[in-house]
Order: sequence, then structure tokens, then C-alpha cells
Amino acid sequence: MRRTRLAPLAVMLSGLVLAASACGVTGDSGADASEGGPLTDLRVMVPNSAGGGYDVTARTAAKVMEDEEIASGIEVFNLEGAGGTVGLARTVNEKGNGDLAMLMGLGVVGASYTNETDATLSETTPLARLIEEPGAVMVSKDSPYKTIDDLVDAWKANPAKVTVGGGSSAGGPDHLLPMQLAQAVGIEPKDVSYVSYDGGGDLLPALLGNKLDFATSGAGEFLDQIESGEIRVLATSGEERLESVDAPTLKESDIDLVFTNWRGLVAPPEITEADRSRLVSALEKMHDSKGWDQALEQNGWTDAFITGDEFGTFLEEQDKRVVEVLAALGLA
Repeated sequence: MRRTRLAPLAVMLSGLVLAASACGVTGDSGADASEGGPLTDLRVMVPNSAGGGYDVTARTAAKVMEDEEIASGIEVFNLEGAGGTVGLARTVNEKGNGDLAMLMGLGVVGASYTNETDATLSETTPLARLIEEPGAVMVSKDSPYKTIDDLVDAWKANPAKVTVGGGSSAGGPDHLLPMQLAQAVGIEPKDVSYVSYDGGGDLLPALLGNKLDFATSGAGEFLDQIESGEIRVLATSGEERLESVDAPTLKESDIDLVFTNWRGLVAPPEITEADRSRLVSALEKMHDSKGWDQALEQNGWTDAFITGDEFGTFLEEQDKRVVEVLAALGLA
């Protein structure tokens, strides 16, 4: 197992160089979000496939910022690969670029270990954690499993025969949830047959096509299919039920496990303090808007907004959490 590599991010932030000559996120227009002008020329990278949780979150945030006139001309684009670490490497290589942000979450933290990338989150500039959501244990409408008990009984009888898929690589939330669920019901994690997909957009057709016995991911990115009945949610992993999903929690089902995922934004290294402040200010305005409140409700997300140094400290804690869990599961 590699040593924890996240250096104190608060120290990193305090050392950012001020560069008055940089164009920053405002491009040539000179619009300054801190003075009321909208952000321009901002590009938001999604480090996995279209249709997944990162993608939905990024595009939702961009729409709210556009609708609320906090920003204009935001470009959201996808750069898939290696559980998000291809995008992480690109972000780190864009040193000083105040016009770029990357949507990320627990999956990128885990993938940075399991894929042994040279780029690390400690090199990025933390902007904000946006949301938190529980995971969901899901099957297709054709599945023989009608309840979480049905699934667990079959899984325990022959763990290797029951295949679970997720939209993240080893160490990501969709991988950690079934591994911890296995432990909670008495299955050895090493016996779990897990198939990794590069985001929910790739996971969905595999689940609907019955290539998997069940899937674990955030329910928010599959709400259309859940509402139409194409996907059945057997249980969710939060402390409380999701208002948007008619399914019990794992704890209600006598499975002692609570698991949550989160998503946020980071920027490249060494952006100016002025650019960081503009980006954080714009995100704070988005968070305080009615449009964002509606987005949280519609997607079943929990508001988990923190910014700057506080988010940096949180990233350090998450790094330690992932290392400990992977080590306990014998996966790192």
C-alpha cells in the first residue's frame, strides 16, 4: 500500500501565488464575479462518461449558474479514463489555468490509489464540496430479486455467481459500497464478483441488459429509469430514506451499514488567489439560489456545501478513509 500522499491542503492554499496579470476565469471580458459580474469562459471537466453522477452534477450546476446569471457560456466536457485519473492528470497539468474546474468525488480519491497515478489531488486547488448522497442497491425490472433479503440470500449462497457492477473503479464509491455490504452480511470481500464501468452512463445499459445481477451507485442519476419501473431499488445506504425513491434503507432491513458519497469541484494547481476567490464566490452564489435548492430536491441530493480550506481538510480526511477501507478489505 502506498503512503498517504495528500499534503496539508490548507498550507498549499495559503501559498498560492498572486498574479495580477492573469486573465483567470473571467477571460478577456474582465467580468468579476466578486463584484457582481458573471463568470465567463469557464470550462468544467467531467472525468468519466456522459450520463453518470459526475456528469449530471456538473451539467446541473452549470445550468443553475447560467439560469441565475452567475456565469455565462460554461462549457461542460467529458474526459473519460482510469476511474477519473485521466481527468485528474489533465487538471494537474493545466497549472495556473483559472478557467478550468474538474467535477470529482470519492471515486477519484480511490482511483488515485488503485490506478497508482502520478497526479494527486494534493496538487489541485480545492473549490467546493457540493452535495452528498447515499448509494442504492438496484436491479433490473426482470430480476428475480424483489427485496434486499432475496438478493442477500442468493449472494451468500454463492458469492462468486452473483455479479455486481458499479460506475467507479476499485476504491470508488460504487466499489466500496458492495464490498462493505458484503462484509456487513458475512461475505468475504475477496469473493465478490465486481465489474467496473466508467461512470453511470456505461453502467446503465449493462444493468438494463441483465449483464449484472445487481448494481450499486447513486440513485439520482437513474431516477428516470426508477420512475418508469425499468430499475427496481432494493435498498438505499443512507441514515434515512430518500424522498424520491420508494425503498427502505439498509439499516431498516437489519443490515448494519450506512454509506454516503459526495461530489465537489477542484481547480488546477497555482491558480491566482483572485481566480480562486471568483470561482468560490460564484459557487457560493449558486448554492444560495432557488435554482440550486430545486436541483437538490429533484435529484435527491443532500446539501453538503463547504469551500476552500475547509474542503481541503475534508479531502485529507477522505484520503485517509479510502486508504483505511482498502487496507481493511485487503485491496491495497
